[in-house]
Amino acid sequence: MAEPVSVQHRAEELAAALPPLLVAAERVATTVAQGVHGRRRVGQGESFWQFRQYEPGDAAQRIDWRESAKSQRLYVRETEWEAAQSVWLWRDASPSMDWRSNPALPTKQARADLLLLALTALLIRGGERASLLGSGAPPLSGRIALNRIAALIGRPAGTEVAASLPTFEALPRHAQLVLISDFLSPLEDIQRMVARFAAGGLRGHLLQVLDPAEETLPFDGRVRFEGVEDRDEVLISRVETVREEYVGRVAAHRDGLAAIVRPAGWSFATHRTDRPPHTALLALYTALARLPGD
Repeated sequence: MAEPVSVQHRAEELAAALPPLLVAAERVATTVAQGVHGRRRVGQGESFWQFRQYEPGDAAQRIDWRESAKSQRLYVRETEWEAAQSVWLWRDASPSMDWRSNPALPTKQARADLLLLALTALLIRGGERASLLGSGAPPLSGRIALNRIAALIGRPAGTEVAASLPTFEALPRHAQLVLISDFLSPLEDIQRMVARFAAGGLRGHLLQVLDPAEETLPFDGRVRFEGVEDRDEVLISRVETVREEYVGRVAAHRDGLAAIVRPAGWSFATHRTDRPPHTALLALYTALARLPGD
């Protein structure tokens, strides 16, 4: 009877060593995976895309020995089709995301991280390849991709303030891009960003994550709103008098986001941090599975 106890003890130690975010993300992914099918598509591609350095988990037969012989490193040859079937993920890590209206709620940043990692877990279960936009790392499949993305988003923030929108990066045509943010930046900036990525033939998916108070402005009386990201403080003596106008502006901004992505054939969805993450993840995964023209 000693052996089962020992195995259980080792398993518990291993689970305890996993980052809590990774554990939570896999739990959410497991819930959603029970009701969906994989999105992997049959296809072939012979056109060369790039050489990349061999990563643990790559099959040995994928190594290009001629290219590898030119240096002391091993290189894998990737085709355009392989690259095009990859998904690049990004979430907003700017100061505006580190906020919640109630201690019982997660911050927008925490929810965005959870959704990004849970989506990665779903994708690799379906045999897909994923990478974090801006990381400079090639897209990978399997557990190594999940662990690497978890490590990248778990790094402590540096002294440089993260941008509210992703920096443009040239990606292979027909690849997919998932962007998670509160998308409270000016619509003109968001339109330029979407247009540039879409011009490269990318399919994109925008998920807006908001705190419920950002939609409803539930405060009353005299309230001072502290500015973030170089925005000034605003003092409103009677918040209830501006609530209706505020809610209208939030709705108009959301309509503007939907209008921006529509001509590009991209998808757009919203999610509130007081709602379960499973519904947002399912909608996002379904959008990724949808082929153009479906």
